[in-house]
Amino acid sequence: MLRDSVAMFSVAPMMDWTDTHCRYFMRQLSPSALLYTEMVTAAAIVHGDADRFLRFNEEEHPLALQLGGSDPDWMAEATAKAAGYNYDEININVGCPSDRVQSGQFGACLMASPALVAECVVAMQKETDIPITVKSRIGIDDSDDYAFLQAFIEPVAAAGCRRFVIHARIAILEGLSPKENRTVPPLNYERVYRLKRDYPELEIVINGGLASPQQVDAVLEHVDGAMIGRQAYHQPYLLAELEHHFNTAWEMPSREEIVERMLPYIDRQVADGTSLNRITRHMLGLFAGQPGARAWRRFISEHAHREGAGREVLINALNAMPAAA
Repeated sequence: MLRDSVAMFSVAPMMDWTDTHCRYFMRQLSPSALLYTEMVTAAAIVHGDADRFLRFNEEEHPLALQLGGSDPDWMAEATAKAAGYNYDEININVGCPSDRVQSGQFGACLMASPALVAECVVAMQKETDIPITVKSRIGIDDSDDYAFLQAFIEPVAAAGCRRFVIHARIAILEGLSPKENRTVPPLNYERVYRLKRDYPELEIVINGGLASPQQVDAVLEHVDGAMIGRQAYHQPYLLAELEHHFNTAWEMPSREEIVERMLPYIDRQVADGTSLNRITRHMLGLFAGQPGARAWRRFISEHAHREGAGREVLINALNAMPAAA
């Protein structure tokens, strides 16, 4: 298995989901998974409050920043600012199919402009020693063949990118919503496997449809890493299962222990003015598939948004679960 050079598994960048509170929670479930920020546009960092977009808790390491953009100067400037925050990786978004991203001329539509992506990689590498990586699809629209993927990968790799995260679906930029683009185009793992066979010097991470340790094991027979997406959000305990699967010496905490680990963080955040529901919305799936999961979700949903809500909401939510009684 190809497991020496990169994290065996990572959690995908997900807009509106993988914020700093989500990542802190996920880190309690897995000490080694590579986590990704939500996509941040280079323009927001260059022209906005960079610290608001770039700061994070040190406990979130290892952590990658995902940048969206296609202007090499802006990407370079955003990278220079991000370099001071000690990220473990900076990733270029060449995979998002949303209309908003396309209108900004970045995301999956950039697969049709490999020379521009390569130019961004070169410009960004001049600003930092942090690895610059790329997350893409296997194709877009009618460009659904291995030759198109090769034509994208080769110039970007020649520019210095050594690590590619590839969602094993094409993106349909006209006619499918971002949600549909996550499920409707069929998965094609073999195309990603072939890429690793043909370019063994590159680090290839596969994304799309992975939902169990067994599935992750299967893809790691062919590529260097596996990225988990929405399954890690809706059923976050999967991260603890994966951690233990790859490191059996690590003692897997119970779901209740994860809640206990979150309480000091919640105390600090609430004291600083953070609304409890901004944290607990990421924890609703912790007991997915377990007795009492519905009671857990319902209690938190009904109480976490209330003024003054704090750690007692989680404690009472545990007590409301039949299995915890």
